Amino acid sequence: MSLLIGPEFSKLFRTFEHTAFRLETRDHYKSANEAEALRQFVAGEPVDLEWFQNWLAMIRETTAQGRRFTRVRVVTMPPTDYSRFGVFCSQHTNAAGEDIRYLRRDDAAELPDYDYWLFDSRMLVRMHFDDDENFLGGEIIEDPAVIVQHNYWRDAAWHLATRRDDFAADQ
Repeated sequence: MSLLIGPEFSKLFRTFEHTAFRLETRDHYKSANEAEALRQFVAGEPVDLEWFQNWLAMIRETTAQGRRFTRVRVVTMPPTDYSRFGVFCSQHTNAAGEDIRYLRRDDAAELPDYDYWLFDSRMLVRMHFDDDENFLGGEIIEDPAVIVQHNYWRDAAWHLATRRDDFAADQ
């Protein structure tokens, strides 16, 4: 299995035509670029979002062109510190133009238990992580029947999910 990483993986976010959807299923992700911000958030300190600015700029640029970013995050209740951090960060991402929604894990039993990106409803990229939550890369899946199934899961997740602001207000 060949995994896309680094610039090859990043290129996917600049080259899709219409839509990019992500299903997030993990309660924690390890990323060196956000580690300090996560520590600050958990400690109740002001959070420096400098690490996040490139992503936010890309979202603003892409959505200004009429393309859409959407995401459903499956969350165990009560939320982990990382999930609470994600809710905090998503206010900025949504303000930039992405639409992130939340789904309680108990309501996600029919969905896969792994993360994926779906670009333009036709390119499926399954995300792979190691046992320590580090991102290993994205695997492109080309089987049309598998892609159709992931489109169905996207639609089901979106239907069941709660808008970010409503989810945050209930916490």
